[in-house]
This record gives sequence, C-alpha cells and structure tokens, in this order.
Amino acid sequence: MKMTQMEKKQLMIFIFVAYGVTYVLGILMWAFYGTGADLSVFPNAQMLYPAAGVMLAYLVTKKGDRNLPKGLFVFFILLTAVLMVCSILSVFMPRTMQSGETEVSAWLMIVQVLLILGSVIFWILLLAAGNERRAVYGLKGKNWKTSFLCILLFFVLYSIRMGISSAVSGQLGAFGAVWADPSTWIYLFSMILNFFLVVAAFFGEEYGWRYYLQPIMQKRFGLRGGVLLLGVVWGLWHLPIDFFYYTTPDMGLAACVSQQITCIFIGIFLAYVYMKTENIWVPVVVHFMNNNLIPMFAGDYSAEVLQGQAIYWSDLLPALVLNLVIFGWFLFLKPFRKGGTK
Repeated sequence: MKMTQMEKKQLMIFIFVAYGVTYVLGILMWAFYGTGADLSVFPNAQMLYPAAGVMLAYLVTKKGDRNLPKGLFVFFILLTAVLMVCSILSVFMPRTMQSGETEVSAWLMIVQVLLILGSVIFWILLLAAGNERRAVYGLKGKNWKTSFLCILLFFVLYSIRMGISSAVSGQLGAFGAVWADPSTWIYLFSMILNFFLVVAAFFGEEYGWRYYLQPIMQKRFGLRGGVLLLGVVWGLWHLPIDFFYYTTPDMGLAACVSQQITCIFIGIFLAYVYMKTENIWVPVVVHFMNNNLIPMFAGDYSAEVLQGQAIYWSDLLPALVLNLVIFGWFLFLKPFRKGGTK
C-alpha cells in the first residue's frame, strides 16, 4: 500500500528521532567507553526515543486535529529531551554519589527520579486527555480479560523458557530455589507498583514499535513478514547499547546477533498480543515483565544485572532454538493469517 506524503513525513521524523538520536549518542558512547565513563544513563533515555519520534511526527503533521493529545505529547517529548541531555552531561560532567556501600552515577539517580516523576505526570496527562483522544491515538485500554490472559501467558512462557535453560545448563536446582525464596514473591508484588512508576520508559518503546511501526511494516511486507522485519530493525536499534552497555566491544557482534534473536522472537509474541487485544498496554506490560523478570531469575537484584554481560557465540544456537520453540509458533496463529484479527 502506497504511503501518502503526510505518512512519509511522519515516518521520516520517526526515523530521525528513534534512530538518528540513538546512533548519534551511540557515537558518544563509543568515544567515552575507553575512558571508563559510566554509560548507564544512555539506555534509560534511549527507551523513550521511539514514542517521542511518533509524537513529534503527529504534532508536526496533525496540528489541526482536535483529538490530538497535545499536552501529553509535548510533555513526553520534553521529558525525552531532558533525559537525552542528562545522558550527554553524564559523560562530559561525571558525578558519583554514595548508595549503600557502593558509588553510583549521580546522573543515573537523577534520571531514575525523573522517570518516576515523569511517569506519574504521564498518567495524569493520559487520564486528562479524555477517552476520545486516547481511542483515536491508540492509548485506550480495552479487551481487558483477553489482555490479562495474554500477560499471564507471557509469564508462564517466560518461566518455562528459564526452566528449560536452567535444566540444559545443569542449574535446575537453582531455578527451583527461585520459587522457594520468599523474596521472589515480594519482588513479583513490588513489580506491580514499579510498573506504574516507570511506565514512561516501556511505553516509550512500545508506542513506537508496536503501535506505530508494526502496522506500517505489515502493510508493506505482510502480516508475518512485517513483524519479522520489525524484529530485525528493532534489534538494530539496540546497536550502541549492545556494544557499550549490555556487553563489551569484543563481544559486541555476538551481542548483536543475540539481540536479533531476542527481538525477532519476543517481537512475534508482542505483535501477537497487540493484534489479539488491540490494546497497546499489553505489549507495554509484557515488555516491562521481560526486562524486570531477569533480576529475579538471575538472583541479582542490583542495577548492574543487565550491564557488562558475557555473551559467547556458542550461546546463540541454543538461544535460537529455545526462543523458536517458546515464541516462534505464535506466527502461525489466527491474527497472522490474512483477514484474521483475533
């Protein structure tokens, strides 16, 4: 389907913000990595860029639309800009502060506080936008029974994947110990509250990828092909943090391939639940769970659990097979068939 001039303009603005800003700041990450600079602020800010790109595109091209939630969109873009500036300042003006017995980046603490305050204001502006505006711009929650079941399904599948992975690596006992540990259940309960306090970051990705870009990719490349290609471009968006945050540059290529596996197969599930429920908040919650269940199963609740991982080429084939088995089959369910939405 051919895009209109307005749609092309929207897409160019989205790409400029989501990828342009990410890669320019990625150069900054590369430049300062060798100095030992703390780069932990960058991935926190990066999560907001996709949604900010969509919102800026709409503000530029739909000025006369009375349903445009301008207040919400302007605030989110400003929040994104502030976090982007904090990322830059964190390497040019590094500051540390004491947290318990360790020193942490003061800029990271500032960004986390800003994300919490920003998420609270985000909820207020979202409610203030009204039901009609939320519906027009894909912000309205609906089909909550099916939505809850999809979220529960992801938790079960994620746990199965971790259980299989633990069994293969000979650590099934450690996997069982996770469920026997009372702190696990406390953590799971705390995740519910935490979601509302950090929602801006996960909405920042999903409003860009699933709400905006997924329909465009599917119209151009088909229901299945569009989602698979979306997984690829989503994975490439992670490039800077794959090399300079999640792992080290010497493992960067393996990390990029690992990221592709994750984004393609988690992307299939995220696309499925979004098409199934037509509720953007389901992929937002699932994305939040995908990131925040890692500390629980890793037994490491520190902020550094995702940083500086060791990723080897030998890990990739098992990861591919496991993700294919757990999430790949969703690509053949009804929402991905021509004309099927449920």
